[in-house]
Amino acid sequence: MNALDFLNSRRSLPARQLGEPGPSAEQLENLLSAAIRVPDHGKLMPFRLLLIRGDARVRLGERLAEIHRQKEPEIAESALTKDRERYTFAPLIVAVIARIDAQHPKVPPQEQLLSAGCVAYNLLLGAGALGFGAQWLTGWAAYDSDAAALLGLSPQERIIAFVHIGTGHEEAPQRLRPGLADVVSEWRA
Repeated sequence: MNALDFLNSRRSLPARQLGEPGPSAEQLENLLSAAIRVPDHGKLMPFRLLLIRGDARVRLGERLAEIHRQKEPEIAESALTKDRERYTFAPLIVAVIARIDAQHPKVPPQEQLLSAGCVAYNLLLGAGALGFGAQWLTGWAAYDSDAAALLGLSPQERIIAFVHIGTGHEEAPQRLRPGLADVVSEWRA
């Protein structure tokens, strides 16, 4: 398979369909090293990675369910169950965190944010290249200040993605992709 065939075959595998085994220590080091090779104007490294695995996945789900209940006392128990279980399927979740210097004199915040987004995408591609399934998720916890505090984020940081990585138990579903005519145009002066 050539590189374009690989890109054309990329699909996300739902986190609920991911399980053990996850990447070995060597695979994880290689994956993370490749993931951070992204465009980075100013060499700011406007990102960091937070690994969530083992029993920490269960504890994260429990704590997020507590936060959710405090914010929405009338929330349905099924939503809290989803919060508790969300991080328990894949053996590895990588939280991709953008570190934004909003006052940087040369590099706009958008470029910093996009650099972190490229890290998340590289994790998806790298996981696939290693034979694992992966899914980029956010959910309410990615945008919540109490969840950010729980995960140890500073005020200038934000979660870009929770990338779930593991071995797929089913084939990744196909979805309709846009045709080039729907998204490509040519500028003419």
